[in-house]
Amino acid sequence: MTSKNADATNVEDKDPSRVSDDYVIRLHDDPAHVDAARWDALLAASPHPTPFLSHAFLEALHASGSATADTGWQPQFLTVERDGELVGACPLYLKSHSWGEFVFDWAWADAYRRHGLAYYPKLVGAVPFTPVPGSRLLARDDAVRAVLLAAMEHIVRGHGLSSVHLLFLDEADRQAAQARGWMMRRTVQFHWHNRTPEPYRDFADFLASLQREKRKKIQQERRRVAEAGVSFTCLSGPEITADDWDFFHACYCATYHAHRSTPYLTRDFFTRVAEHMPQHWLLFVAQRDGRRIASSLVALDPLARRAFGRYWGALEAVPCLHFEACYYQPLDWCIAHGYQVFEGGAQGEHKMARGLLPVQAWSAHWLAHPAFADAVAEYLAHEGEHIGLYVDELREHSPFKAG
Repeated sequence: MTSKNADATNVEDKDPSRVSDDYVIRLHDDPAHVDAARWDALLAASPHPTPFLSHAFLEALHASGSATADTGWQPQFLTVERDGELVGACPLYLKSHSWGEFVFDWAWADAYRRHGLAYYPKLVGAVPFTPVPGSRLLARDDAVRAVLLAAMEHIVRGHGLSSVHLLFLDEADRQAAQARGWMMRRTVQFHWHNRTPEPYRDFADFLASLQREKRKKIQQERRRVAEAGVSFTCLSGPEITADDWDFFHACYCATYHAHRSTPYLTRDFFTRVAEHMPQHWLLFVAQRDGRRIASSLVALDPLARRAFGRYWGALEAVPCLHFEACYYQPLDWCIAHGYQVFEGGAQGEHKMARGLLPVQAWSAHWLAHPAFADAVAEYLAHEGEHIGLYVDELREHSPFKAG
């Protein structure tokens, strides 16, 4: 589908407003074939940049063997140039499955199969294994966003793919996709927001804002971990040594193995992001009786003052240790360092009791088969209504005091 030399692809379309002759559009089967500085400049100018769409992060996924054709994530990075300048880009992958996406379309794939049609391969615009909302269409303006979307539609048609999916979009991308008639899908995540206009002074101040039963539950959970003899060390950036990364990865793998699953990320991936983007990592290490027993890794966006709960694992079972390592320690740190948002990741109503509130995340979908597109559109309309009601119900049960 692509050339290793990233030959220019002339994207033709019956509607000239969709793809103009002014643009040169290319596909790249390796992130390394895209200039890192130009990619990151586009990202920095985007409405909602995150560290996960940085060239260093995406290149680490590929070069480490974590997101490659062998793992079902074949890179097809899309770039748009105008007069020699990179004006648009999107991290696309040719997918042979739906693992690691966190927007679940297994039922769609099964429906295709039952009708004798192939759902895979499909095209996905996403950060592999990373359900963090943000810009996906890196574009200088709305016109280039439209070009990127039109190019994706052309790729799907031209190569006989079933569909293209953009996951965890920002608002600008959502509006652009919706304007082209793509189908929108909503999911629910849980994020913590610091208090405004007066931020929490400390963790105790945060607890004081919660309803009594929620506050008491958190205090009990933290006390159980402390009484079990567990303490924590927090390491950031260059403080995290290779030995620390080794220990973290062992914990990370242990969590997957406990669920009879295979870890997505290789040890080499963490070596690469530690080297090329060290300022974006915060590691909490739990120890008991002089031994390390668990760890959690949080990603940081220092400019946006946002933190992202990403990975965790434990080598010993301790009641409530997961809550302490993945929520209370990071929230305590965020409050102490003036961070505004902590994103707790996909799913998990249990996060509400710990001060993380529901937010809606969006994905956009374009299916080539007209009948299936109509059926999915109807399904998404009903699903969207239910999700809207679900979010309303969740918000009625806020853990915070009224007023």
